[in-house]
Amino acid sequence: MDLIWSIILGLIQGLTEFLPVSSSGHLVIAQHFIPGFSQPGVLFDVVLHLGTLFAVVYFFRKKILTLSRQYYLLLIIGTIPAGLFGILFQKSLESTFGDYKMVGIELIITGILNFLIDKANTAKDKITYENSLLIGIGQATAIIPGISRSGTTIFTGVKLGIDRKKAAEFSFLLSIPAILGANIIQIISHGLSNIPNPLYYFVGFLAALLSGVLSIRLVFKTLSEKKFGIFGIYCIVLGVLVLLF
Repeated sequence: MDLIWSIILGLIQGLTEFLPVSSSGHLVIAQHFIPGFSQPGVLFDVVLHLGTLFAVVYFFRKKILTLSRQYYLLLIIGTIPAGLFGILFQKSLESTFGDYKMVGIELIITGILNFLIDKANTAKDKITYENSLLIGIGQATAIIPGISRSGTTIFTGVKLGIDRKKAAEFSFLLSIPAILGANIIQIISHGLSNIPNPLYYFVGFLAALLSGVLSIRLVFKTLSEKKFGIFGIYCIVLGVLVLLF
């Protein structure tokens, strides 16, 4: 991996983390074409995810400062499933990041979910504790490469009848503790001293941050216009291509 690939992977992560197309799936596919690509565990991927975490914090900086205690509790409850899943199955999950054929199947599933999001009827403005837990379970399944985190959490939210904008907002804020926890686990497991070239990691982080802000804006626009089906077509076509070629 060189500096150019670090930027490309950072842009891919930032653009696809919040668009319902699976950032981890895209990273697996892209890394498959990089000669000799390697990383300690999935540490490089996690650093890119950290860039998108900063993108969320920046985009919702005013909102975060005004959240109620109840909303913070909702985020904590929603984080529990992914936290348990990540800790209990860390080694098994890391092995899936090299299986690009599996990514193809999961991308097709993600595409189907995107079509269903457009068709959901939504009316609720408030998120309950039960809703939060169910959305958190959706987030936990998205640890598997090819399953979109934003796609599954927004899908779960709108299927529960939650307003599209509220569901997306909760989905993005829910990514903060999830991504932060993944970073902590990987740093504990592999350490920062194992980073082969810190510059590549920093450049990738920066590219993911900047492109992440743009993708959040795009999600809200397409969600309000009920055009998630565009991402559905994209995921299904990409998934089929991965399986065939």
